[in-house]
Amino acid sequence: MPNLHLIFDADDTLWENNVYFEDAFDKFCGYLAHSSLSPGQIRDVLDEIEIVNAKVHGYGSRNFARNLAQCFSRLAERHVSEQDLEAVREFAYQILERPIELLAGVQETVAELSCRHKLTLMTKGDPDEQQMKIDRSGLSPFFSHAVIVKEKHEQAYRDLAQKRDFVFENAWMIGNSPKSDINPALAAGLNAVYVPHPRTWSLEKEAVPDRHPRLLTIERITDLSRHF
Repeated sequence: MPNLHLIFDADDTLWENNVYFEDAFDKFCGYLAHSSLSPGQIRDVLDEIEIVNAKVHGYGSRNFARNLAQCFSRLAERHVSEQDLEAVREFAYQILERPIELLAGVQETVAELSCRHKLTLMTKGDPDEQQMKIDRSGLSPFFSHAVIVKEKHEQAYRDLAQKRDFVFENAWMIGNSPKSDINPALAAGLNAVYVPHPRTWSLEKEAVPDRHPRLLTIERITDLSRHF
């Protein structure tokens, strides 16, 4: 097997992430205490806000705090005080204090693959927050390069491949998100490995091809060792 370029997503591929946002959302619903809207209906409103705000402000806990405050202001059935807004923003800020919890087998698998291939870490979001996660993960020594982008779309993958001088047929994007990891990487001409996560953020879900000559689907990150 030739020396490959393996490009790893970070959040919910290497470590837990969305579960912390879901926990913050549950606390938000409890604080909102809406008389008629279900958590699913509240989530629909929040999704609308996040779709709009992501285009301007991007992602991450601080931006999630802004989105929760905006959602609370829209849905609250009582006077909204600054104390209310501070309380709901704090649900998001607490995410920054959560430990980095590597997914099962990640450290061993990444360490093994780094001995055979060149590893790149590619993540999106707030640069400071994402860099903090990378530093705290302890995985940096296994990666030759890390890049943090505002969005992971087709052009972002093309730019990465050009900058790092990847041979497209020898480059694989590995991640849990159809929207940000799999489909745009395939569109850019890269190979992709889809590693589904049961708690992937709803806004990252899309259909992936049933069959594609450049797509591999595995159940868990440790399966990479059998293929690469």
